[in-house]
Amino acid sequence: MKIAKHLNRNASTISREIKRNSVNGKYLAHIANEKYINNKINCGAKSKLNNDELVQYIENSLNKTWSPEQIAGRLRLDYKDDKSMHIGFKIIFRWIYQKVIVRGNLNNLRRKCKSLKTKETRGKFNIGKNIKDRPKEVRKREKIGHWELDTVVSSSGKSKYCLSTFVERKSIYLIDKVINNRKSATFNFHCFKAFDSIPNNLIKTFTADRGKEFASYNEIEKRLNAEVYFADPYSSWQRGTNENTMV
Repeated sequence: MKIAKHLNRNASTISREIKRNSVNGKYLAHIANEKYINNKINCGAKSKLNNDELVQYIENSLNKTWSPEQIAGRLRLDYKDDKSMHIGFKIIFRWIYQKVIVRGNLNNLRRKCKSLKTKETRGKFNIGKNIKDRPKEVRKREKIGHWELDTVVSSSGKSKYCLSTFVERKSIYLIDKVINNRKSATFNFHCFKAFDSIPNNLIKTFTADRGKEFASYNEIEKRLNAEVYFADPYSSWQRGTNENTMV
């Protein structure tokens, strides 16, 4: 009763919440939160298959080799006021694997779904500033000087070379360099070379994923006097400028 009064909710509502999300008689808030997020993502998913415009948008985007994360993010930007066009990227993955869209053509996926336990061979690291701490002006693309970094390898993975890419978020100006490997020292060498001719006032922030090629990001921050931020795992749409520039 005290909890219900404090939260301004009916006591029966609190009772049902505790019953639904208790393990061995103990209420676990993190379990409750996870269930809520999953239910929110899946809410109305089946009915959205009847939305021809949504399905066509997803299929066209997949044919452009956009990732489900990118598609979900772009839908929220392109259809800000139309909630019927909003969908979670996990649902897109599920529709593909269930063969209800694009006939389940997995070749249209840049990356496989995390739940399939695909192995990331280049490794990850967990230090550095999260993208959530990035200045708001970066997200709004108000000023020039904010860059997205990435490396690109062939889909077969057989080539010994790869491409390092640097894209400015506002102007969509692209710099790319062929590199021999994805070691952090190699990437940094080409990064410094790429920005030799760029004025300092046009180098403010970098956004990258947590691939090992960016592990020596602190050297980039010191030499180029810019902050480096890292996107969340499996959230390529957070670096959509770079992803889409390379399509």
